Amino acid sequence: MNKKDIGDKIKVSEICFGTSALGNMPDTYGYEVNPSIAEETILAILNGPSNFIDTSRNYGMGRSEKLIGNVFKSLGGKPNNIILATKIDRDTATNILDRDATLKSFEQSIKALETEKIDILHLHDPEHCKNLNDITCKGGALDTLFQLKEEGSVTLVGLAMGKVEMMYDLIQKWPFDVMINHNRFTLLNRQADKLFNLAKKKGIKIFNAAPFCGGILAKGTKETNRLVYQEVSEKKLKPVFDLEKICLKYNVPLGAAALQFSMKDPRISSTIVGITKKSRIDQIVEWSNFEISEDAWTEILSLPFSINDPEASRNYKLG
Repeated sequence: MNKKDIGDKIKVSEICFGTSALGNMPDTYGYEVNPSIAEETILAILNGPSNFIDTSRNYGMGRSEKLIGNVFKSLGGKPNNIILATKIDRDTATNILDRDATLKSFEQSIKALETEKIDILHLHDPEHCKNLNDITCKGGALDTLFQLKEEGSVTLVGLAMGKVEMMYDLIQKWPFDVMINHNRFTLLNRQADKLFNLAKKKGIKIFNAAPFCGGILAKGTKETNRLVYQEVSEKKLKPVFDLEKICLKYNVPLGAAALQFSMKDPRISSTIVGITKKSRIDQIVEWSNFEISEDAWTEILSLPFSINDPEASRNYKLG
């Protein structure tokens, strides 16, 4: 699998495997994941074609990190070839993310992950925090994040969130190495396009997460009616139906089109794809290599898309 240089001698695979659902988050994804299946999947990721795995302190209220740490421990430590990304998260009881919460989150992460150093550490979901000033003030969460980099505890630092307007403002003001945005640059939505242009201009490497819009562009409408983590009406599924018709016409897997849309964009260093069983790894690789004709792409890209926040009406539940 191709790799891209993101700075400080780190090269990441063009596909990153995300582990949020492996932490068992049924309120978000609509299904449960058995811990033994999760660990089996993590091991397959580590032994697979990608060198890049992503998690967070709050995925499954710490379960995702702990499961990864269990696998690392069984292997005698994190494999040297693996690039590990995790995220600083707010205190779940208070929604505060200040210096103390940042340090606490980091300490919990390295303990759960059975490692002493993190390759990539993001500040996560500031839009859900109680007070943005706790994050941006002198001595706040962001200062602390960059301090961890200066101390050598992490190699690269980033920002991972959804709200485009807030993210645009933060990356204008802070020298992040990398960033993650999710659900907002897909076949159905292009809200993050201007944001990605700014990040590219500033030299911030982009990881685009959730190209399948919560799973529906991988599974199709026959398997799910959940769009961006919410059950929706048939009327709201019309853009997916339209995509499915074109993909059927050209014999293209819907998942291949959704994945390659992100991978083809030169601004994007890696596309983060969540999986919940090891068989998905081979499927994702197959989709990434599937040959899609120019005629198919012309019709796919001619479809209308949204530039609105795809999670504006989401009933957000942590963990």
